Amino acid sequence: MKVKRKIIEIDEDRCTGCGQCVIACAEGAIEIVDGKAKVISDNLCDGLGACLGDCPEDALKIVEREAEEFDEEAVMAHLEDKGADGPSAPEPPGCPSAGIRMFDGGGGTPCQKANKPAAVTSTTSHLAHWPVQINLIPPTAPFLKNADLLVAADCVPVAYPGFQAEFMPGRAVMIGCPKFDDTKSYRDKFVEIFNVANINTITCVMMEVPCCRGLPTLLADARKAAGRDIPLEVVTVSSTGEIKDRRRI
Repeated sequence: MKVKRKIIEIDEDRCTGCGQCVIACAEGAIEIVDGKAKVISDNLCDGLGACLGDCPEDALKIVEREAEEFDEEAVMAHLEDKGADGPSAPEPPGCPSAGIRMFDGGGGTPCQKANKPAAVTSTTSHLAHWPVQINLIPPTAPFLKNADLLVAADCVPVAYPGFQAEFMPGRAVMIGCPKFDDTKSYRDKFVEIFNVANINTITCVMMEVPCCRGLPTLLADARKAAGRDIPLEVVTVSSTGEIKDRRRI
């Protein structure tokens, strides 16, 4: 059904096909077709304009016109299709790290695990999806649905030697820097995640340094804005790699 609503319009004359808007579009509504960015289906575009600031040529704008209604279920199906293995899941142009992938984060089948030497088993990655950067993960990513969410400052995995083994198994992980990244965009993204993904629990792991203190605050604010009573645990790691504090907020 078509309604009059806001939607993204792309000026093909200005567009250079750089792919930055593809990465910025959390719904996967934009793709590069014949060297130009295109909104591939109106019902995938929410019209909020999160992609606007990422275009170096100012080729995107929001217009109001007759268009198919935004369809969250269609977005989920589209992103799952893009994240599947095989030819139906092309990597987006621009930054390859934005391509959604899901895989075994436990090191293979039970048989494969049982036959691994101890030295190899101890270095098995527990990562079960890609990407991991907060800025690159769309709120509708399939691995976020009904997930136990791990949100970590990006210095933590370097400082804390047990990060993977202790925190990552069974969790969807998102990492970022609350000092150098845009924390308002973080908050807005988490509000949307909490609204659409039915998150079970949140574990926030941060460093003891002052610039990390905003990370649990923005998560708590996003939880409140979304009206979701999601359990939130905050773990603080010292600069020497020790856990200093655990608390629930």
